[in-house]
Amino acid sequence: MSSRPDSTVVDRQSASALSASVDDAAATLVGAVKRYGSGRSAVVALDDVTIAFPTGKFTAVMGPSGSGKSTMMHCAAGLDQLTSGRAFVGNTDLSTLHDRELTRLRRERIGFVFQAFNLVATLTAEENICLPMTLSGRRPSAAVLDQVVSLLRLGDRMRHRPTELSGGQQQRVAVARALVAQPQVIFADEPTGNLDTRSGQEILGFLRSAVDLHQQSIVMVTHDPNAAAWADHVVFVVDGRVHDVMDHPSADSVIDVMKGLAR
Repeated sequence: MSSRPDSTVVDRQSASALSASVDDAAATLVGAVKRYGSGRSAVVALDDVTIAFPTGKFTAVMGPSGSGKSTMMHCAAGLDQLTSGRAFVGNTDLSTLHDRELTRLRRERIGFVFQAFNLVATLTAEENICLPMTLSGRRPSAAVLDQVVSLLRLGDRMRHRPTELSGGQQQRVAVARALVAQPQVIFADEPTGNLDTRSGQEILGFLRSAVDLHQQSIVMVTHDPNAAAWADHVVFVVDGRVHDVMDHPSADSVIDVMKGLAR
């Protein structure tokens, strides 16, 4: 599963899998520009990016350091505001939302998995998993919670606090927290960056299963070709622009593209 030999690189204009309309996509950027600073010192992190992340697919985003890949994810997820252009989750234009509405959308329709886990130290694993829904005055159904806990093999860890869990177990709790609300899209920022190889492969397997078994939509930023090989598509970002899109990636084919970007 972590190696896909029939990979293909296609120009971004012809990448049909990532050119869905807003109504068909889990998340979309249209003419997205993100600029930091002004005048000669301004830094353009995103430069007129238009891309749709398809529903029910696993998309990896890669690029050299400083390429804009994390900015792309943060803007698509409503964690950062575009300088110009539009960002959609489903058919909801994030620029039309007030702060409270945007906070509610992030809690109810978006799941997040971060490299640093971002668990609350005083809460148990179960309380951390349910936290976003608790803050929204909701509670996951018992069936969904049991399904997610079973998928991530956390049944015997639900009463443990983060300090009583290994790094891999903490990240599994973070993944469960993202899945349990059944969000429209999950954004994962280097979710295996702080894990050993075995734990990282487990997390990627769980994300892959969430897509294959439960039609979840996942957008993952990563620097690791082996992690990207678990995805359905890889978006390569260079200098704030989409450079290439690869369907059915393998680690070797991703490495080949990244070598070319480094030249």
